[in-house]
Amino acid sequence: MIRRLVSLALLLAPLPVAAQVEEVRARPATDEVIYFVLPDRFENGDPKNDLGGLKGDRLKTGFDPAAKGFFHGGDLAGLTKRLDYVQGMGATAIWFAPIFKNKPVQGPKGDESAGYHGYWVTDFTQVDPHFGTNAEFKAFVDAAHTRGMKVYMDIITNHTADVIRYTDGDAAGYRYRSLADYPYSRRGGVEGAPINPGFAGDHDASPENWAKLTDPSFAYTPVVPKGEERVKVPAWLNDPIYYHNRGNSDWVGESALYGDFAGLDDLATENPKVVQGFIDIYGRWIDEFGIDGFRIDTAKHVNPEFWQAFVPAMQARAKARGIPNFHIFGEVYIDAVDPGALAWHTHAAGLPAVLDFGFARAAIDAVSGTKGTEPFARLFDGDLLYKGGTEAALQLPTFLGNHDMGRFSMFVKQANPTASEAELLQRIMLGHSLMLTLRGVPTIYYGDEQGFVSDGNDQLAREDMFASKVDAYNDNDLIGTDATTAVANFDTAHPLYRHIAALSEIRRKTPALLRGATKVRAFSEKPGLLAVSRFDLATGREVVLAFNTSAAPLSANISIDMQSAGFTALLGDCPAAPAAPGSLPLSLPAFGTLICQASE
Repeated sequence: MIRRLVSLALLLAPLPVAAQVEEVRARPATDEVIYFVLPDRFENGDPKNDLGGLKGDRLKTGFDPAAKGFFHGGDLAGLTKRLDYVQGMGATAIWFAPIFKNKPVQGPKGDESAGYHGYWVTDFTQVDPHFGTNAEFKAFVDAAHTRGMKVYMDIITNHTADVIRYTDGDAAGYRYRSLADYPYSRRGGVEGAPINPGFAGDHDASPENWAKLTDPSFAYTPVVPKGEERVKVPAWLNDPIYYHNRGNSDWVGESALYGDFAGLDDLATENPKVVQGFIDIYGRWIDEFGIDGFRIDTAKHVNPEFWQAFVPAMQARAKARGIPNFHIFGEVYIDAVDPGALAWHTHAAGLPAVLDFGFARAAIDAVSGTKGTEPFARLFDGDLLYKGGTEAALQLPTFLGNHDMGRFSMFVKQANPTASEAELLQRIMLGHSLMLTLRGVPTIYYGDEQGFVSDGNDQLAREDMFASKVDAYNDNDLIGTDATTAVANFDTAHPLYRHIAALSEIRRKTPALLRGATKVRAFSEKPGLLAVSRFDLATGREVVLAFNTSAAPLSANISIDMQSAGFTALLGDCPAAPAAPGSLPLSLPAFGTLICQASE
């Protein structure tokens, strides 16, 4: 009897872990602080998987911790080990570069590199052995959820690893061959022999139409090298009929959609079998692992119709799994304050959100001192252009730098070559103040909180957090510390780490900074003042944000809501009351930030 009562009590008792997961999933995307990390460069939790289960030299295994373009040993075990560190700075979601199995090494002889970054996928169903196993991925997701943290996967549908070759590719330099010069209906050009009779073109998405495309040699003749005929998983990915096979993209016009991305095999995402194939692939990761969102790589290089089918399917899959706030955001690389160009993809493609490259550009220019703060006003004016308007803009992940363009600190330092380290630290802290308080979902690039300064973009901006053996990393002068990347950098006392943690705490406790409406109060065409009010949607309570991007102190009056009669300082030296109804006097030090919350 006692045993039965105990069993019943256990059955009826609350499940803390399950409740924690449910609480995580109930949190809207707007409320997150994202930490973006390359697993290979973060922490080596299990040296036994460094070679990825392969044998031979670095051209076989992809492992060479002294070379910036090869695997260094970071893995899922290391990420799990360092969750305390990530959570300690206030991050509530982790987005990591793709962890799917990659082609270990590719590239021309003498210029090879490895798939440590995750974007050369061969097997979309399993974790790359360099990072661990599917079981270890599940353990990581569960550990994050138990802590109240979300997990965002980086996914690719535009391309796979470079496997397919063209018989005439070398002679032609793999130059792009257009739809006009090399139509689907002729082999080798407009004067070639007829092929694919009855195929009506890729604008007709019906399975009946695509069943008539049987010959993939309309532009180039694709071939799969011996030994790689079955390297891709799922198996349908091995058939060249599912690829564009038109040569390398030149990044403009038609080739941006149909061309191979730097030689990577470009999928025919117009084909309904490809659409369904990727719905099945990524739906499985939601079903089995309960992840919380997708960052979509190279989203602008995929036809909009693909996303129109894929996004609703993923949202439905997530809701069926009990994940109502599944965050999907696409990479649309536009290095300009051009919200219209970004917003186009939320309408035409139906992407719920895109990475806010406009914010990054405005922040880099303003904090570097190369421009004033006026671009922020243009940026926020453009929020109405997104599908869903200003509310949708709240879901845009904002960032300062990344693994492709380079680190924020690099841009600031390049623009201010004679600045002292103290000034550089102030400027970089100001950039993070902007990101963590203005609208959008702040996204911290791993290592920025330790003062990492890249020498350039791409491989030069992907330093190791654990002790590095790469000379090009270890000679960098980090900001805010005497350390180098030759030692591990997980210093929770670093001034940038502490600054991010403090701002994340303010953000978390201030609803207006999570989901509040934005009203620009003041801006400057030269380095100087940016003032913004954000309003709690539930109470109307105002929070005034003020930033000084200049190297000199400034004072100014700004307009505020007439109902805001008193203020509490959340950060900085805020006035206790307006000078007059609707007018607030502000004084900011060089590169200073104020966060002033109106009294209830």
